[in-house]
Amino acid sequence: MRKEEKHEVVSALTERMKAYGNFYITDTSSLSVAKINSIRRKCFENEIGIQVVKNTLIKKALEQLDGDTSPLFDILKGSSSIMFSVSGNAPAKLIKQLRKTGDKPVLKAAYIDSTVFIGDQLLDTLVNLKTREELIGDIIGLLQSPAKNVISALQSGGNKLAGIVKTLQERQG
Repeated sequence: MRKEEKHEVVSALTERMKAYGNFYITDTSSLSVAKINSIRRKCFENEIGIQVVKNTLIKKALEQLDGDTSPLFDILKGSSSIMFSVSGNAPAKLIKQLRKTGDKPVLKAAYIDSTVFIGDQLLDTLVNLKTREELIGDIIGLLQSPAKNVISALQSGGNKLAGIVKTLQERQG
């Protein structure tokens, strides 16, 4: 690969990392072509991009990102595939699903909204991460809950008050 081609690959990889904001670096070495193609198909079905890239090119792309990505440099050994997703937990869920039929892909690291997660032992943690939309929904639900309680209390209080006034009117009449 010529120097210009490497520069183009690094630029494209950097742009993809910035555009998605979330990516997982995995080990898919020693998998058969059929298994790799199956993983690619499942990634496509789940709107996850996947790309096999040399570690040196991944490192150069990481260096161009904002924030500290240096913890990721140590895991760039052996064969590396990158999974890109808009959702922070979609690749983790897919990896977990794929691991039911084999021991690969192995999670080397994940970069989710500028946070670095290193090691396959964090896969369950990453699966349980909520998406931004889910978190916003939870917050809105929590904020609406007290308002709903106040409104229902006022409505029930109003009904009680009306009942008391009606009873008092009937007694006087």
